[in-house]
Amino acid sequence: MPEGPEIRRAADQIERVLKGQVAQAVQFGLPPLKQYEKSLTGQSVLGIETRGKAMLTHFDHGLTIYSHNQLYGVWRVVKRGKLPNTRRQLRLAIHTPQHSALLYSASDISVWSTSQLDQHPFLARIGPDILKPDLTWRAVAERLASQRFCRRALSSVYLDQAFLAGLGNYLRSEILFIAGAHPAKKAQDLTRGELGKLARTTLDVAHRSYRLGGVTVSERQYKALRKQGLTHGKARFFVFARASQRCRVCKAKIQRESANARRIYICPGCQPI
Repeated sequence: MPEGPEIRRAADQIERVLKGQVAQAVQFGLPPLKQYEKSLTGQSVLGIETRGKAMLTHFDHGLTIYSHNQLYGVWRVVKRGKLPNTRRQLRLAIHTPQHSALLYSASDISVWSTSQLDQHPFLARIGPDILKPDLTWRAVAERLASQRFCRRALSSVYLDQAFLAGLGNYLRSEILFIAGAHPAKKAQDLTRGELGKLARTTLDVAHRSYRLGGVTVSERQYKALRKQGLTHGKARFFVFARASQRCRVCKAKIQRESANARRIYICPGCQPI
């Protein structure tokens, strides 16, 4: 499933063609939503907001389309009239005079009054968005140290959307590695300095992944690895999906384990228990 950085990059692409534009036509592929087509058509798009893995398309008359890609949903932006050649089912289409934003295969779509979005069952229970511009490392550290999260293993906390929305499996492995934190540790086990380092790393890695298209190593290191002949997929991570390979820092063999029914990657040298 795409994580917060991927959803925000998709939102950026959609926003470039929709923001400030009048939706000449809005079409839903799910029958219960067709009742909203008339009220959305002819309205201007104010912008695209992301909250974790959910996308919110805001219209100027006070309605918002909520969508969540889940496992199979995918957005496509095309020139108006140039539909992709795909067998996927079209669930949502927003057409402007020049472009179309198309959502395929997703089933979690709804229309809400913008003022009532906080009552949405998913949005009501998630934490701050990992890429929220005003989210500070101190706020992240406070959440880690709170009674709600401090007694749980970091491996669990870093998949919990109630902690920070938009975190996911590759970000979990990469953040904990770069911070030097073993997944079995709890926030209450960390020193003040370790907690601060983890909080800063959380934001740094998420923003780097957003900026570099899923890359969590430094930009300089990524370019050096690509020059050595590594593909994007093999150069982008420190530990994720690199089981039995040598750590890029200490040369220990990276281990693949399971935590919270999901795979997680650990360097025994850089992340001592």
